[in-house]
Amino acid sequence: MRTRFIAAGAALLALLMSVLAMTQSAQAATGLHVSGTKILEANGNQFIMRGTSHAHTWYPSQTSSFANIKSLGANTVRVVLSGGRWTANSASDVANVIALCKQNRLICVLENHDTTGYGEQSGAYTLDQAVDYWVGLKSVLTGQENYVVINIGNEPYGNNNPSAWTSATKTAISRMRAAGFQHLLMVDAPNWGQDWQFVMRDNAASVFAADTLKNTVFSIHMYGVFDTAAEVTGYLQAFQTAGLPLVIGEFGNMHSDGDPDEDTIMAQAQSRGVGYLGWSWSGNGGGVEYLDQVTNFDVGQLTSWGQRLFNGANGIKPTATEATIYSGQPPVSPSASPSASPSPSASPSASPSASPSPSPSPSGGAKGCSATYKVANQWSGGFQGEVTVKAGASAISGWTVTWTYANGQTITQVWNATVTSSGSTITAKNVSYNGGLGAGASTSFGFLGSSNGTNAVPAVSCTAS
Repeated sequence: MRTRFIAAGAALLALLMSVLAMTQSAQAATGLHVSGTKILEANGNQFIMRGTSHAHTWYPSQTSSFANIKSLGANTVRVVLSGGRWTANSASDVANVIALCKQNRLICVLENHDTTGYGEQSGAYTLDQAVDYWVGLKSVLTGQENYVVINIGNEPYGNNNPSAWTSATKTAISRMRAAGFQHLLMVDAPNWGQDWQFVMRDNAASVFAADTLKNTVFSIHMYGVFDTAAEVTGYLQAFQTAGLPLVIGEFGNMHSDGDPDEDTIMAQAQSRGVGYLGWSWSGNGGGVEYLDQVTNFDVGQLTSWGQRLFNGANGIKPTATEATIYSGQPPVSPSASPSASPSPSASPSASPSASPSPSPSPSGGAKGCSATYKVANQWSGGFQGEVTVKAGASAISGWTVTWTYANGQTITQVWNATVTSSGSTITAKNVSYNGGLGAGASTSFGFLGSSNGTNAVPAVSCTAS
C-alpha cells in the first residue's frame, strides 16, 4: 500500500508540475494568443479573422490597398513577403507594412511565401530558411505582438514527401521560440496548403505541443479539395473535436483544381467562430486571374468574387469585428511614410499631432450631429487625419461633414467616407454602411493628405438627415 501511495503521490506531483508548466507557458504569451480553439487578444476578447491576402512582395507600390481593404470591412490582412526567392522585403519595408496595418486598424498576418511547394516546386525554400528570414526581421517585429501574426511559411510542402512537414514544422516553431519570438505563430498545411493526405490534421496535437508558449494556430487552404460541404465541415470539425485552433488561411470561389464550396466555407466559419482570409486582393496571374477581388487594385471595381467575399452572405462586411486593440484609440504613429509609393528605406520623422477640434453643429430640427477633426499623425509633406461623427439626441440616417483648409492642404486618400473638394472646401458624406447612427452613437472616417508644412486644424460642421 505504501508503494501505491508513493506512486500516487509521484503521479499527482507530476500532474501538478505539468499543469503549472502549461499555465506558465500560457502566461508567457503576449498579445494575440490562442486559448483552446479560439484566438484571443491580450485583454481576453476573442478575435475572429475576417480579411484577405495582399501580394505586397510583387506589388510593393500598392500601399493604398491596406486602406482599401479596410474600407470594405476587413479586420485582418495577410501580407505576402519574400526573404529572397523573389525580391526580398527588407526590415524597413516590413516595418512600413506593419505601420500601414496599424494605421488602418488591421491585424497584420505576415507570411513568407518562399516556402510554397517545397519538395515539388523548383526554387522553393525550406522552413528553416523561412525562420532565418524572420530572425533577420526580429528588430521590427518585437513589440508588435498585439498587431502581428507570423505565418512562418506559405504552403511549405507540395505533394512530394508531405510527411516531412511534421518534424520540419516542429523545428521551425522551436527555433522561433528559441529566438525570442512571443507572437502568435501560424503554420500552413502541406499538400500545397490543402492537407488532402491529412498530415497536418493527424499531427496537429504533437506540433502544438512542441510550442513552448502553446501559441500556434493551424491554417488550412481550401480550394478544389474542399468542393463539397461534407469535406469542409469534416475538416473543421476534426480540429474542434481535438480542441485545436484553426483558421482558413486561404480560399477562393473557384480554382483550376476544382470548384471550392465557398458558401459552406463561409457559413461554417461564421457558425463555428473560425477565422477566414480570402485569396486575394488583386494582381493574380498564371491562369488564376479570376481570384482577383478587385480589378487593377481599384477598390471601385469589385469582381464577382470580391462582391461575394466582402458583401455576400457570411461575408467580411456583415461579420467582421475590429480588433479591440484599436477601440477608442487613434491610429498609431507610422514608422515610415504611408505614401502611395514609399521607398522601403524611407523613414520620415513624425511631427507632434495637432489637437482635435470639436465642432458641434446645430441640430436642424429633430436630427443633428457633431464632428471632431484631428490630425492623427504628421510627417514631412503629409499627414493622416481622422474625423469622428456623433449623432445628437435622435437617430440619424446619414451625415455630411464640411470644412475649409487654410494652408493649402489636399486629401489624397480616404476610407469610410465619400469625399469631394471644391477649392479648399472639403465635403465628406457617409458611405452605405455607416450613415445610420442611433441617438448618441458615433462613427469615424480617416484620410491621408498632403501639406506644405503648415497644417492648422480646421473648424468642421456636421449636418444630419
